[in-house]
Amino acid sequence: MALCCLVIHLLLLFTLSSAQNDFFTSIGHMSDLLSTEKTLIASLKDYIRAEESKLEQIKEWADRVDALSAAASQDPEGFLGHPVNAFKLMRRLNKEWAELGNFVLTDVSGAFISNLTIQRQHFPNDDDQNGAAEALMRLLDTYQLDTETISTGRLPGSSPDSSVHSVLTVDDCFDLGKVAYAKADYYQSELWMVQALKQMDEGETAKTADAVTILDYLSYSVYQQGAVVRAFQFTKRLLELDPTHQRANGNLKYFEDVLGKRMKVKERRRGKAEGGRREGRPVDHLLERDKYEELCRGEGLKMTPRRQSRLFCRYYDNNRHPKYVIGPVKQEDEWDRPRIVRYHDIVSDREMEKVKELAKPR
Repeated sequence: MALCCLVIHLLLLFTLSSAQNDFFTSIGHMSDLLSTEKTLIASLKDYIRAEESKLEQIKEWADRVDALSAAASQDPEGFLGHPVNAFKLMRRLNKEWAELGNFVLTDVSGAFISNLTIQRQHFPNDDDQNGAAEALMRLLDTYQLDTETISTGRLPGSSPDSSVHSVLTVDDCFDLGKVAYAKADYYQSELWMVQALKQMDEGETAKTADAVTILDYLSYSVYQQGAVVRAFQFTKRLLELDPTHQRANGNLKYFEDVLGKRMKVKERRRGKAEGGRREGRPVDHLLERDKYEELCRGEGLKMTPRRQSRLFCRYYDNNRHPKYVIGPVKQEDEWDRPRIVRYHDIVSDREMEKVKELAKPR
C-alpha cells in the first residue's frame, strides 16, 4: 500500500510540476515512450548485427590476404615466378583493395539513423527531464526520504526481489543536484551532490561528472545556506584534487576572511557546531504545504474512535435515481467534517483504458 501511495503521488507530482509539458499530462503518453524506446533498441540491434557482419567479412578478407602475404615473403622471387600468383597480386592491388575501400565506406547505419530521426520529434526535452527531476525532489521532501533510499531504488513498500531494480548513478545524482542548483534550491542541491560524491568515493565510475565539479557545486550550495565552515572544508578538498582551480582559490581566501572575523567566543562556538551538522531546510513555503505533506505521509489529523464508528459503507442510489436503482454504486465514508466519500467500482477496466487513450495528447 505504501508503494502504491508513493507511485500515485509521484505521478501527481509529474503532472503538477510540469503541467505545461505534454509528457506529464498523461501517464499513458509516458507509456508510449517505453514502446518508442523498445522500437529504437530493436533498430539499434539490427544496426549492430549489420556492423558485426561487415567487420567479419573484412576480417576474413584480411586474414586471407595476410596468409598469402606471409607465404610470399618467405620466397618472393619463387612466389612471383608463378604466373597465377603474379596475376592475383596485380588483381588484388588494382581491384580488390579498391573494392575493400568502398565496402568499408558503406554506411549500414542508414535505417537506424532514419528511425532515430523520426522518433526524436517525440522525445522529451530538457523541460520534461527537469520536470521529472523536480518530481523526485518533491517526493523526497513530502515523504521525508533520504537520497540514499531513492538512489538505491529501495522505496518503502517495494519488493527487494523485484526484477526491475531502478538505481541512480553518480551522473544521475549530479544532474538532480544541478537542477536544484539552477532553481536556487541549495538544500536539495547539497543533498544530491553529497550523494553523488558518496557513490564516487565508494568506487562508482562516472561518465560525465567528476569530483572537482561536484565539490565546486557543493561548496557554493552549503555556503548559500550559511554553512561557511563546511563550504571551506569542501573547497579545501577540491583544491587537493585541483590546486590550480581559479574560482576555488578565490573562494578559499574569502572563506578564510569570513572565518577570521568569527574568532570571538560566541562566533567560534557557532562555527564548531556548524561544522558537525547540516543545516535544515529553510522554512520558505506555506504552512498549508506542510499540512499537505503530513497527510501524504499518513500524519496530521487523526479521527477519534467515536467519529470513526460513525463512518459506514453503503450502496448509493442517489435517492432512487433511475440510473442507480438497478445498479447502485459502492460508497464508503472517508471523513465526516468535511464529508469525504470514496466510490468503488464505478468505471470498468475497459472504460478506464478508453479514458486514458482519449487523454493522450494529440
